[in-house]
Formats: sequence, C-alpha cells, structure tokens
Amino acid sequence: MQTKVKSPAQIKSFKKIIVALSIVIPVAVALLFEIKVKPEGMDFSFLPSIYATINGITAILLVSAVLAVRNKKYKLHENLMKTALGFSLMFLVLYIVYHITSDSTSYGGQFPIVYYTILISHIILSVGVVPLVLFTYFYAWQGAFEKHKKWTRFSFPIWLYVAVTGVVVYIMISPYYGLEI
Repeated sequence: MQTKVKSPAQIKSFKKIIVALSIVIPVAVALLFEIKVKPEGMDFSFLPSIYATINGITAILLVSAVLAVRNKKYKLHENLMKTALGFSLMFLVLYIVYHITSDSTSYGGQFPIVYYTILISHIILSVGVVPLVLFTYFYAWQGAFEKHKKWTRFSFPIWLYVAVTGVVVYIMISPYYGLEI
C-alpha cells in the first residue's frame, strides 16, 4: 500500500473520522433495535443464516490473510483484508435490516449460561473491534507498518473471535427462530 495521506492535519482528520464511526456505528445499531419496520409482504427471516455465513467467511479471510502475510504475500494479504472489511460491512447492513424488520428471538436451549456468556462477549467485543480494525487498516493504508503490526496484535484476535462467535451464536439460537418462547 502506498501512503495516501501525508499532512498531519489530514491524518488527524482521518483519526477523528475513525473515532466518530467507532461511536456512531454501535449507537446507531443499538437505537435501531428500538425501530421496527414491517414491510408488507416482505420476510427477512432468511437473513440470519446469511449473515452467519458472512461471519464464517470473514473468519476464513482473516486467517488466510495472516497466512499470506507470514508467507510475505503482501498484495494477497491486502486483498484478503479489503475483502474481509467488505464482508464485515455487508454483515452490518444485513444485521441492521434483519433487526429493524424482525422481532428478537429468545434462546430456549440447554446451557443458557454458555449461550449468554458467548453472546455478551460477542456483543461487547463487536463494539470494541470497530476502532481497532479501522485504526489497523488506517496504519497499513498510511504505510505505517510498525504501528499496523502493533494494532494487529489486538485487532486480529478480537475480530476473529467476533466472527467465529457470530457463527456459534447463530448455530445455538437458530432452532428458536420463529418460535414464541
């Protein structure tokens, strides 16, 4: 990646945008849980399986990107990371569409403590991963690879955990979609 932004003022502006997005995205998602739009004749019940699949693909992309960079395939690493970011954005859009058009599903299975522990850690870390991923990407985009590596030590395992636990949460709750509990 070539350096895209050169002046300290431009760098500061991008950092402010990252901080703003890191606040706005989770707040907007939380607020959208309170909004329910039920478009006549439209059923979005198929979306959880799709965004769970997107989480799984994201996890595979992240692991593949780490393997690529360890094998000094930097362009492949870059492309895999851009694709992972794209999949995460797609996940976010589909997640929002589902949750503003559908009622929440209650977990009714065995081991609720396991489910809720995974779910709560997933939710908390999904909020925290936003700035980590954006700053990690920003430093790579800037060509500041030492900073990029330092941020990656935190962002990679958290992003991978969020992607994998997204699939686990879906698998655990999927039998209860559409059931009144």
